[in-house]
Parts: sequence; C-alpha cells; structure tokens
Amino acid sequence: MVVGRVTDECPVAVSLELLWKVVFTGDVSIFTKACVGMVDAVEVEGDGGPGSVTIMKLNPAVGDAKVFKTRLLARDAAARVVKSELVVEGGELAGQMKSQVSEVKVVPAGEGACVVHMTVEYERVDGAPLPPADEAMIVQGYLSLIKKVEEYLVAHPGEFA
Repeated sequence: MVVGRVTDECPVAVSLELLWKVVFTGDVSIFTKACVGMVDAVEVEGDGGPGSVTIMKLNPAVGDAKVFKTRLLARDAAARVVKSELVVEGGELAGQMKSQVSEVKVVPAGEGACVVHMTVEYERVDGAPLPPADEAMIVQGYLSLIKKVEEYLVAHPGEFA
C-alpha cells in the first residue's frame, strides 16, 4: 500500500550514455570516484542484478544519514530505467518508513545532456503521508547524488567516456 508519491526531475549537463554508465550500470568503483566527498564506500552483495543489495556509506559531512541499503528490483538498460527498494539506516526519517521504492528514468535532452526523472513511493509506519518538506528532502537526497556525479563528469571530461 503506497501512502505517498513524490516526483521531480533534474536536468544534467552530460550525455545520457555517460550518466547511465557512471551511475546505473552497477560499476561501483566509477560511482564512488565520481561521488568523492559525498560517498565514502559502496559494496554490492550479489551479482549486481535484480535482488542484489548495494550498501552505500555516506561521508559524515553529508548529514544525518550514515548508510543507505538498496535492493535492486529492476534495471532496464534499453529504457534507461532503474527501480530499487531503499532502507535508510540512520537519520530522522529511518524510523518512520515502512517501505520506500524509487524509480529513476533517464531521457536524452539534446547533445551532451539528459534529464533524470525521479519517482519515490513510500509508506510510513503510521500510515500517514510525510509533510511536503520531508517529501522534498527524500527526492533531493537522490538528486543530490546525480548532481554530484554531474559536477565530477563536467570537471573531468573524457575520464569515463
């Protein structure tokens, strides 16, 4: 049962192919390098396909949350869509959530650019919707990772091309 649904989008000044390669193919070494200062380590339990669990350890400078665990539900490379179930350990929202599922779709936006469409569906333990500010914080958490990768790729063109 979904209680809340939050959507947002984010323009990115790198190509769809490059962003997909760095963020969504499952190569954690590339992702960790692009998110230096935000993500300290990433580990994958499983083969990287559906059902695999990714453990992302955040840098203390990022804020309250310490570790994100994500279980990959689906990755469609042709449609450029990834769907994951997220469990947050640490942070104010962690004890409030019963479930949280995110879907990211990356679409081209001209030469060397793309747009990331983010949807998060959640259910709270108490069954109530989150206040709008908390909903925005959830989506911005995801999109801040995308913006960090974009920042790195723009500063280091060709590194992962």
